[in-house]
Amino acid sequence: MDSILYETDRLRLRPLSYGDAELIEMYAGDYEVAKTTLNIPYPYPKGSALDFIKATVESDKKGNSFSLAITLQNDPAIIGLMGLSISQKHKRAELSYWIGKPYWGMGYGTEAAKMVMKIGFEQLDLHKIFAAAFTDNPASWRIMEKVGMREEGVFRQHVLKWDTFKDLSFYSILKSEYGEIHQ
Repeated sequence: MDSILYETDRLRLRPLSYGDAELIEMYAGDYEVAKTTLNIPYPYPKGSALDFIKATVESDKKGNSFSLAITLQNDPAIIGLMGLSISQKHKRAELSYWIGKPYWGMGYGTEAAKMVMKIGFEQLDLHKIFAAAFTDNPASWRIMEKVGMREEGVFRQHVLKWDTFKDLSFYSILKSEYGEIHQ
């Protein structure tokens, strides 16, 4: 496994490892976390985090994604996940993330997102990074605003989550805008 490590003031971002499976199942399996995301199932199936990690590592190797485990500087245990789903053809990526509930409200999502955007624009040479959040999840779309993304609009009843149609707020930032903000 690649050992590339990125550091922020309080965090380390590193590739996923199979040792992360237990904590992924615990944090992603929390109802409060799962309800804020489109793709995390609830209840989280026991043992499925290993399959998730394997699929994620393979996608990263193919260049279709760039995924990082979020850890604290002083502890290698995963507290969340952040990644980019990459469209090479269009030089854009969708930013997605979740943070374990014990770590909510501490700014870790914003701090990690800033680093992943830097990687996306400066290392992966992306033109655009976008993200979507349920309109009833202000903590998620506030992260997007804090890292300089602009709201593009709301897709009404765009996805079905647990038998309920949900509105999605879409945000984005272009490489040129990122350069203006982070000079």
